[in-house]
Amino acid sequence: MKDTLNVGLIGYGFAGKTFHAPVITCVPGLKLAKVVERRTDRAKQDYPQVEIVRDVNGLYADPQLDIVVVTTPSTDHFTFARDALLAGKHVIVEKPFTVTSAEADELIALAKARGLVLSVFHNRRWDGDFQTVREIVRGGKLGRIVSAEFRWDRYNPYPAPGRWRDSAAPGAGVWYDLGVHFLDQALQLFGTPKTIRADIRTQREGVAADDAFDVTLGYENGLSVRLYSSLIVRTPGPRYRLNGTNGSFVKYGEDPQENALKAGGKPSDPGWGRDPEANWGTLDIMQDGLRFTGKVETLPGAYQNYFANVRDAVNGAGELAVKPEEARAAIRLIELGLQSSREGRTIEVSL
Repeated sequence: MKDTLNVGLIGYGFAGKTFHAPVITCVPGLKLAKVVERRTDRAKQDYPQVEIVRDVNGLYADPQLDIVVVTTPSTDHFTFARDALLAGKHVIVEKPFTVTSAEADELIALAKARGLVLSVFHNRRWDGDFQTVREIVRGGKLGRIVSAEFRWDRYNPYPAPGRWRDSAAPGAGVWYDLGVHFLDQALQLFGTPKTIRADIRTQREGVAADDAFDVTLGYENGLSVRLYSSLIVRTPGPRYRLNGTNGSFVKYGEDPQENALKAGGKPSDPGWGRDPEANWGTLDIMQDGLRFTGKVETLPGAYQNYFANVRDAVNGAGELAVKPEEARAAIRLIELGLQSSREGRTIEVSL
């Protein structure tokens, strides 16, 4: 066990600068030591203690570096994660884990053979709204849940030229980018579905990648989980809607952590991750013959807990929360969803 684990970041684009660096630097026992930037020194400007290297070998060859975080475009996740594992480093991969489940299988096998921790940054498990939904489901307040809807509505009708997420590159598009979060959450809440039916499409002009999806997961017990996203929705619908035999839970608004990080905030700030009261969800249930309806305070979000968990797993002090096998299951559902949309039919799920 080490008092401080040295962390190296591959890439300082949007994900590295916004979601990883400011959170890592707030977690006791983690030190952001090196960042790979090929042309600029932006990380050095933000974090003067950081060493900038121009090539990933500057991370792999450093015997003092414990964890490598891959924040590159999805197309490159497999290569960088594989090479970091081969160099003997523990690895965190930005979601989506890989482009294919076969790539995920190879990385999982390699990490096991080397005795290394491999995890995927499914930070949305630490969104306050999802944590609140999870507690409502676990507590059985809705009775037997018969339907659930997860929505990611945004309004961005004019894509930025040259943006890799809008390109035809493997792993681009909102199904990989946003859909993988919802798939991970559905797996956490309800387990493996029996079927998947997907409509994955492109709505905006001049975009090569998909930018909308409407996907339904079917379960053995009759539960139907609908996952929906579009980048041309001016007035968002509810983020979560769950209906059960006892009643419903509806939650609007997105977790505040992303916007706080974009604005330069950090998890060490007072009130971090707290949802405005106006965005609290509404619970409407019948219990013991009485109807209850009211607001449910959103649990505080905490992205820093993801990194703290990886720290503990590396030090042998805790079980890894986001296991690579779980992230691999989401990638397999991504593949099956693409197949369903391409063939226009419901697909039996086999993970």
